[in-house]
Amino acid sequence: MKITALLGLLFVSLLCEGQVSGQQTKDHQLPLLRLEDVIELTLSKNYGIRIARNDSAALAIEKSFSQEAVLPRLNAATGLLFNNNDQHQKFSDGAIRERKGIQSANTNASLALNWTVFNGLRVYATRERAAALQQLGQLNVRNNLLNTVAEASNGYYAIVQQKQQLKAIEEQIQINQERVKLADYKLSIGAGTRPDLLQSKVDLNAQKAAQLEQLSTLQQLKNELNTIMGRSIVDNFEVTDSIPFKPALSIVDLQENLDKTNLQLLVAQKNISLASSALKIQKADRWPMLNFNSTYNFNLLDNKAVVNPFQPLFSRNNGFNYGITTSIPLFNNGITRRNIQQAQLNLKREQLVFDNQKQQVDLALVQAYNLYQAALQLLRLEEENMLLARENVQIVFEVYRLNSSTLIQLKEAQKSLQDAFTRLIRARFQAKQAETELLRLKGTLLH
Repeated sequence: MKITALLGLLFVSLLCEGQVSGQQTKDHQLPLLRLEDVIELTLSKNYGIRIARNDSAALAIEKSFSQEAVLPRLNAATGLLFNNNDQHQKFSDGAIRERKGIQSANTNASLALNWTVFNGLRVYATRERAAALQQLGQLNVRNNLLNTVAEASNGYYAIVQQKQQLKAIEEQIQINQERVKLADYKLSIGAGTRPDLLQSKVDLNAQKAAQLEQLSTLQQLKNELNTIMGRSIVDNFEVTDSIPFKPALSIVDLQENLDKTNLQLLVAQKNISLASSALKIQKADRWPMLNFNSTYNFNLLDNKAVVNPFQPLFSRNNGFNYGITTSIPLFNNGITRRNIQQAQLNLKREQLVFDNQKQQVDLALVQAYNLYQAALQLLRLEEENMLLARENVQIVFEVYRLNSSTLIQLKEAQKSLQDAFTRLIRARFQAKQAETELLRLKGTLLH
């Protein structure tokens, strides 16, 4: 009855696997990393996200400067020039004037104002384009965030999956250890055979080897997740034991307002806005340009001495002037018409890209939902198979203990249990992957 009690305890443990939130004793020293912690670290330290944020900040600066494009430009200039010259002049009447070391100082300053009053509304189209570029940068950051979080989430639950697989192997090791003890006991009382004992030991060693391989796989997945989170790969951690699921997702809810939540569609829409702004900029070349110009000049000349009596010793000139200049485009070899046609074609192309993207996203959503539904059905089936395989092993083990079944029958039952366990763990992970993909396509993965 000792073995029966042990098996009962074992199967209760198997029934609860994947749903226990506490960590095993040997792992309690490692820090527990929840999915929320992984997402937080990924959002703050992932290099791809940080690069995207940097690019978005650059576009935000571009937009802030575009707000000032309608303002006039004001420039100041000043100069101070000292001269020390020798002069030699010969006139038509034969007179010669010559002087050495003539010193003079020339001071000048100017203030120039230039204001583009009208340029075919180009400045407003440019501002519109800068705003669209900033919004596009923000969308690219969000899209990068969404894809990286989906990658981190799948990476995290891949570790959970392999941890559950490790637990399944450890349960098989416990069963094989009991098999070795039972085979050894049977052999000692003359009720068993040595081949049964040897085969039980071989199976036990095979499970131990599988345990070592599983530990290596787990560590590799942790290293990959550390890289996604922007951490050192030597940082070790522990994960939860279960894979939780959200309430059943509805295809109707997922398809509702998809063009307002899917990041790919939002990016495609913003590209249409950019193409429209580019068309407006090209059309602005058809209109005349009107500029207002104003200048204040100051010039001071101080000569210490002069050779020519008609040249002043001191001169000051200052004044204010202003005016309007107009540039009217008449003919430029059809360049403007060509640029407008190209911009119109580019706008049409972006609209076609959006329509195609919309179709592709709709298809991807429907296919992902079908995979999601199939994964949930498979999960329910594998959960049922797991219960059947457990019960079968329990019965066959008890019959084998009574020497009423062969070792081959027990091994087959164990193999069925191990396969059922592996399929169940894989079904859970696949269902979670399908759920994550649906939320990524909807754009609500971070909600």
